[in-house]
Amino acid sequence: MNSIEEIEKYAYENDIPIMQKVGIDFLCNFIKQNNIKRILEIGSAIGYSAIKMALVSSDIKIVTIERDKERFDLAVKNIDNLKLSNQINIRLEDALESQVDGEFDLIFIDAAKAQYIKFFNKYSTNLSKKGFIISDNMSFHGLTENVKEIKSRNLRQLVTKINKYKDFLLNNEEFNTEFYQIGDGIAISSRKE
Repeated sequence: MNSIEEIEKYAYENDIPIMQKVGIDFLCNFIKQNNIKRILEIGSAIGYSAIKMALVSSDIKIVTIERDKERFDLAVKNIDNLKLSNQINIRLEDALESQVDGEFDLIFIDAAKAQYIKFFNKYSTNLSKKGFIISDNMSFHGLTENVKEIKSRNLRQLVTKINKYKDFLLNNEEFNTEFYQIGDGIAISSRKE
């Protein structure tokens, strides 16, 4: 795939979860407005959001982690095709087992929803002093507000875990979090003064 549009089309046709357009636009504007240069992404999928973030500015460097080999291979191809491999370092690893060095201005969590608290706790130590942790899928297709109406037990458990993560963010003593009803729901966390 040689363009953003082709990646979007492929994701849509193959049921690969990528950020909604309004959500990725919000994220890219946030990166631009806050002069973010170093980004750690948990969950690459096929490289869509890493590519969109890298295109904000040529001096942005991204480390992104994906554990699914098939998606990883496709992401590598997409990143290469768009000539962004000098900006995006993609790693085939489980983010819960991965060791990442260095500090980041932004940590973007968009991977296994049930693991968000673990991702947050593990990688918040890599966050620069004035950095941000952004989490996607906070409303999970509007389901987080209507857990009781979910028929599928597995889906209900997943949505309950997302709600636990929201409570974890709201009650976090080290971070302040703001929630935005944009795309599929976005949370932006930053350290308390």
